Amino acid sequence: MVAAAKGVNALRMRDFMTPDVPTLHPGDSIKRAVEIFRQTRLDGIPAVDENGKLTGLLTKVNLYDAILEGCSLDRPVSGFLTRKVVTVEMEAPYRYVENVVKTSPVGMGVVVDGHNRVRGVFTKVDMIMALFRRADLLNARLKAVYQAMHNGLVSVDRSGLITLLNPAAESLLGVMEEAVLNSSAEQVLPGLNFTEVMETGRVEIGKKCMVAGRALLVNFTPVIDRGRTSGAMAILQDLTELEKVAAELESVRTLQHTLRTVLDIAYDGIVVVDKDGCITFVNQSLADFFGLDPQEAIGRHVTKVLENSRLHIVARTGVPETGQLQQIRDGYYMVSRLPIVENGRVVGAVGKMMFRNLEEIREMARRMDSLENQLNYYRTELEKKGSTYYTFDSIISVSSAVIQLKQEALQAARGTSTILVQGESGTGKELFAQAVHAASPRRSRAFVKVNCAAIPEHLLESEFFGYAPGAFTGAQRGGKPGRFELANGGTIFLDEIGDMSPGLQAKLLRVLQDKEFDRVGGTRPIQVDVRVVAATNRDLEGLVSRGEFREDLFYRLNVIQLTIPPLRERPEDILPLVHYFLRKYNEIFGTRVTDITAETLGILSGYHWPGNVRELENIIERAVNFASGGVIQVKDLPAYLRGDKPGQEGPPPGGNYRDRLGGAEREIIVSALKASGGNKTKAARMLGISRSRLYEKLKKLGI
Repeated sequence: MVAAAKGVNALRMRDFMTPDVPTLHPGDSIKRAVEIFRQTRLDGIPAVDENGKLTGLLTKVNLYDAILEGCSLDRPVSGFLTRKVVTVEMEAPYRYVENVVKTSPVGMGVVVDGHNRVRGVFTKVDMIMALFRRADLLNARLKAVYQAMHNGLVSVDRSGLITLLNPAAESLLGVMEEAVLNSSAEQVLPGLNFTEVMETGRVEIGKKCMVAGRALLVNFTPVIDRGRTSGAMAILQDLTELEKVAAELESVRTLQHTLRTVLDIAYDGIVVVDKDGCITFVNQSLADFFGLDPQEAIGRHVTKVLENSRLHIVARTGVPETGQLQQIRDGYYMVSRLPIVENGRVVGAVGKMMFRNLEEIREMARRMDSLENQLNYYRTELEKKGSTYYTFDSIISVSSAVIQLKQEALQAARGTSTILVQGESGTGKELFAQAVHAASPRRSRAFVKVNCAAIPEHLLESEFFGYAPGAFTGAQRGGKPGRFELANGGTIFLDEIGDMSPGLQAKLLRVLQDKEFDRVGGTRPIQVDVRVVAATNRDLEGLVSRGEFREDLFYRLNVIQLTIPPLRERPEDILPLVHYFLRKYNEIFGTRVTDITAETLGILSGYHWPGNVRELENIIERAVNFASGGVIQVKDLPAYLRGDKPGQEGPPPGGNYRDRLGGAEREIIVSALKASGGNKTKAARMLGISRSRLYEKLKKLGI
């Protein structure tokens, strides 16, 4: 009933009037009026002046009077017009029009606009038909609503007979609407009692009922028609589902309270900020140390509450800072700052501060320093043997694509299948290869790298498989193990696999298939257990189609494919990488360059990065050398990024010539690579240098 009332109230005159009706002028003849009446079958025709404004109404009664008086058909209608016309504007609501019709002695009215110009007519029949159309629409809407309801709906008439059962009620009660329509609800649905609501006419909320063997929470409401109860409705909710939701909410509330209690009694101080650096949580330990009211600190910027804080920087860059000493008041304290990443985006940061038992921390720091010195020594020794030291934590990225790739690589690391890492030069293919090895069960064994493009062609086979004693003139007396033999039990990383010669491709295929090979000049096969991780920046499928790479070897290598997106496709990683490289070269050079200007970052973000992450690292290394303060500025970038031209002001003359020379060399090498279709062997031949020399230049120039 309420919905129907709202539907009627929404009606306007324009919704049910008869528009575009013909009109008469006072000077028109009675004959003209008869013709219009016959064509339109209207009960009245509005009369208008030369401006279209209403002057009167000629009804059929007026016309009959004229005929009875014996008037000529050529006589003007002006003498027979009704001057008191019922008029209503187009935007008049239905209720207003209804009152006008009830009090009007005539059965029709004229619809006018604000300037009294005729826009149409209306009759009682128009109003009735409009109500029928509105009722049909409301019925369709109500049916769509109760059909789509998540809760069950049961409706009965005044005799308690079922008139409606929606699909949710069918599912809850286990009955079909067709089977129970016009049946007594008390008989077919025992436990669902409509008697009280029918007798009292009052709404009943939240009654627990057992119906069809299920515990339901039911709301009863009467259907009131003209002051009398004509039926009732029941809204059903599965109590089991509600109890489950309530239990989950209570569990979340308990967990939240537990976590807050744990953080408040934690030994360390903890503070959390959002992406803008505003505090969202401070635990009690930190609040007590700084004499803060946690509630007053929430919402304020962290720099306004904690001195020398860098938490807002971590929230902006996404680069973690762990185990750092920070000066607070008159002492130094160990702090860690970690970004909070959600769906590949940094949404805040959490900081932890250790401020108790400082002597124990200092002693721990001294021990850690000693252990770090030992670690550096062993790391150097391991590097000499080709061991790995990069892990997935070494791959700096907030890009959702790279984060997903790291997860896939981590999962792949647990097995033994061959992995093919694809990506442009400088994207970090070797980092991924070492990270896979470090996360695999083979981490304690050797990681051996082979650059298939940097080793001279005639030495490739002996480098891969070694040689037997006396295999050729100048060979070591006891022979020499190859890279596969050194990697036995571990991982071998075949970089630039696309540049491998066809003959070596066949021997590599044998190793992958049979797990054995022959040394150069050897007489017996050598068994190996090696996991192969290959990498290339070339289109191996294209090489296969042109017959430059073995198809069977390609499918052996391409068991698990990891494709690293270039830096230009993940610009959100530029800022975290910049800060990572700043920290790296500050430690190497002993400098204090800690940030980058917005203008400089804009140039880096807009650059197309043909050399990818390696080129970015080279640019930051150069900028740290040239920076005159603690912030990298545009002038510290290479000339090709600044867009300098001859004659413009720039770096000192010596540096300017060096940049121009490097830029020219870069352009020449890039042109050769384009002309050779990316084939570095052909490019080296075109440039008149060896392939290994070309690789040195590519690495130096960040190409």
